Amino acid sequence: MTTESKNPETIALHAGWRSDPTTNSVAVPIHQTTSYQFDSTEHASNLFALSELGNIYSRIMNPTCDVLEQRIAALEGGAAALAVSSGQTATAYALQNITKAGDNIVSSTDLYGGTWNQLSNTFKDMGIEVRFVDPKDPNAFAEATDDKTRAYFAETLPNPKLEVFPIKEVSDIGRKFGIPLIIDNTAAPVLCKPFEHGAAVIVYSTTKYIGGHGTSIGGLIVDGGNFDWAGAGDRQPALNNPDPSYHGAVFTVAAAPLGPIAYILKARTTILRDLGGAMSPMNAFQFIQGLETLPLRIREHSRNAQSVSEFLEKHEKVSKVIYPGLQSGEARKRADACFKGGYSGLVGFELTGGTESGKKFIDSLELLYHVANIGDTRSLAIHPASTTHSQLSEEQQIASGVTPGYVRLSIGIEHIDDILADLSQALDKA
Repeated sequence: MTTESKNPETIALHAGWRSDPTTNSVAVPIHQTTSYQFDSTEHASNLFALSELGNIYSRIMNPTCDVLEQRIAALEGGAAALAVSSGQTATAYALQNITKAGDNIVSSTDLYGGTWNQLSNTFKDMGIEVRFVDPKDPNAFAEATDDKTRAYFAETLPNPKLEVFPIKEVSDIGRKFGIPLIIDNTAAPVLCKPFEHGAAVIVYSTTKYIGGHGTSIGGLIVDGGNFDWAGAGDRQPALNNPDPSYHGAVFTVAAAPLGPIAYILKARTTILRDLGGAMSPMNAFQFIQGLETLPLRIREHSRNAQSVSEFLEKHEKVSKVIYPGLQSGEARKRADACFKGGYSGLVGFELTGGTESGKKFIDSLELLYHVANIGDTRSLAIHPASTTHSQLSEEQQIASGVTPGYVRLSIGIEHIDDILADLSQALDKA
């Protein structure tokens, strides 16, 4: 941008790109290429030695992905970002970047079902232990920490529990130990800025609000550039010990001339390089389109969701409504501390009729789609216990906020009268 802006509406449209220097095209091109011509043997050598940044191969970096990465880093106030193939890939790579077999992670219990399964089963098979603690007591993270703990993990707005995570409290605890908080901000882009509250790394499923149109799968890892990896010493061996992949290079040292990007540089040049979960340039282009209107859409999502939550709260067939804008006590205090401009587009509720009533409600919807996604421009509904969280045990479901009769709504940007009309007719049949 010719003038730096802190306003998300401007950043989402201008950061990382002005026009194509060859054609003067304003739209970001789709660079559908596998590889790139080197200027010279010296240029190629510098790129492979990490002494210079640039394009080598599209599994590792791509110019279209680069604009998306620069734009999301600017939007979050971070140092750099990495585009990957899905939100699940983003979570896995963000944690694998600093952990290995024998290490452990302390994670919030309040997670999306797929993430819980990834951490509790797949990571276990990799030899990485994940210790789950209730975020209602931030000190639980300290109590679960030992010499092998490399990261804390959480979701800003846990899906489906919808109680805002204590970002600052847990970040402060982690920094005393040299442990970063890695946080999934998928459900609250623009509304919450985790780096401002001490988080070190942000992950996204771009499939959701950032894309916004339900067309593409992708993920992002954002490095805040605000964590003292070198100062963490032996607590963070992945970044402070010689890496055999680069003839013994130490990432905190190698990255120093390039900026505070040791973490994301390692993620790009080791984890992404070797495991290969790259974002396609076509999908990056789609996410750039979505990102341009994200600040406008997220406000409308939040405004509509607030109206829906207030409508449901007064309905005789609804026994409970879960929405940050209706919460009280510590949960509301955290929501107000972290969120600006709204409380997201996600609403949860339980029907007095229980599971069967919930199923009838879902099957009676006409406008809302019954799909396993959130963050679309369209309004969506799902029954988590039988779908997104079905792989969890009953105890695990309860711990993550899923009861048998729980219904989750992702409220879109249709006219609020039409959304309420569909909810009303479906509730009448529930």
